[in-house]
Amino acid sequence: MFGSLLGKERSGWIACTFLFFGMVGSLGILFETVVSNLPTFVTLDVWFTLPNSKVEWIFSFDRLSSIMCSVVLVVSFFVHLFSYYYLRNDPHQIRFFSYLSIFTFFMLFLVTSGTFLQLIVGWEGVGLTSFLLINFWFTRIEANKASLKAVLINRVGDCGLIFSILLIYSFFAVENLFFLGAFF
Repeated sequence: MFGSLLGKERSGWIACTFLFFGMVGSLGILFETVVSNLPTFVTLDVWFTLPNSKVEWIFSFDRLSSIMCSVVLVVSFFVHLFSYYYLRNDPHQIRFFSYLSIFTFFMLFLVTSGTFLQLIVGWEGVGLTSFLLINFWFTRIEANKASLKAVLINRVGDCGLIFSILLIYSFFAVENLFFLGAFF
């Protein structure tokens, strides 16, 4: 966000430093959820209400999401670290780190989502930032073609995700379509 003020050198190190602390924190969460074996649902607020239900911002921390958070943050930390050295002479390194950090955010949003609607938002965010990362060197024709191919494949995945959510809703007769915690 403030990359142009910080400069290439500091913005890359700040991203790597915060990811390192996030990685250590996620390993702590992983240890706690594996040892205690108690899923935790953090409800932030009501997003909006429908006639039969309300949609809340819920983040789920169980064994699976804790494992996925740890995997995402460990891999993302090393990708950031590698990218810092690989792109050290690139004039657009700040833009790449912002895309990569947003990708990490949406991956964490996806794996900790406690509602189907959050799952869709996380999936869409991952798709958007995938397009931005693939098309980082936008002056290359092959990067443009590959990013458009990723968008098309992501649309197929979107249809499959929405179709599967509707199947879950109809098959399990879930009262609240948006709450994933009903299955745990």
